[in-house]
Amino acid sequence: MQYWGKIIGVAVALMMGGGFWGVVLGLLVGHMFDKARSRKMAWFANQRERQALFFATTFEVMGHLTKSKGRVTEADIHIASQLMDRMNLHGDSRTAAQNAFRVGKADNYPLREKMRQFRSVCFGRFDLIRMFLEIQIQAAFADGSLHPNEREVLYVIAEELGISRIQFDQFLRMMQGGAQFGGGYHQQSGGGWQQAQRGPTLEDACNVLGVKTTDDATTIKRAYRKLMSEHHPDKLVAKGLPPEMMEMAKQKAQEIQKAYELIKEQKGFK
Repeated sequence: MQYWGKIIGVAVALMMGGGFWGVVLGLLVGHMFDKARSRKMAWFANQRERQALFFATTFEVMGHLTKSKGRVTEADIHIASQLMDRMNLHGDSRTAAQNAFRVGKADNYPLREKMRQFRSVCFGRFDLIRMFLEIQIQAAFADGSLHPNEREVLYVIAEELGISRIQFDQFLRMMQGGAQFGGGYHQQSGGGWQQAQRGPTLEDACNVLGVKTTDDATTIKRAYRKLMSEHHPDKLVAKGLPPEMMEMAKQKAQEIQKAYELIKEQKGFK
């Protein structure tokens, strides 16, 4: 009910013997209260809608990426399950993710339309869009390589989300660097999947932060602080990231932190 504030305002005015002008003042104060409450309720509704759309679209597009290579194999399904494990998805959340993944595998999946809808809901929240793209890149690289068809799908996603080819290619380098800090997987000879084990290099660490190995300490620190702010889990959830995906945001923040520590150690600054 959006008029309780007015009712209470008038009631208080009458109880205090405020007369006509007291009632008018009570109505005005009550109206402001109702308006603020209505805005808050609308914000929560929009937040839930944004989180639900982010969740569904994430797994639909994962399914579409997987299908772009051709037939979806048992290994592909296993990789998707591993990503769900990384997000700690269980019960209804996992079932919803699996259903969305199946939707995305459809031959007529409207990728561009879905991306436009997603972008409109995330309008003005580039860190959300960035997180979405990073998740898709992780999914595409989960089998240890990027199939040409997956790359083309990722280019379409980036284009519809307003991300240039230059930005996208930088994201790719950042994600490849992040694989050495716990954010990537590669195929073993036995067919299983494990985290990349090659030790991270200075170049890997710089790629994670989007800087050059020759950049000075000030530039590197600025890039680090910006990335940590953009990947802060609580901030992302407040902007619309589903709570179920907070774990991936935490993992990404940890990758950035580890990369920064390695750079500081090798370049000798605090």
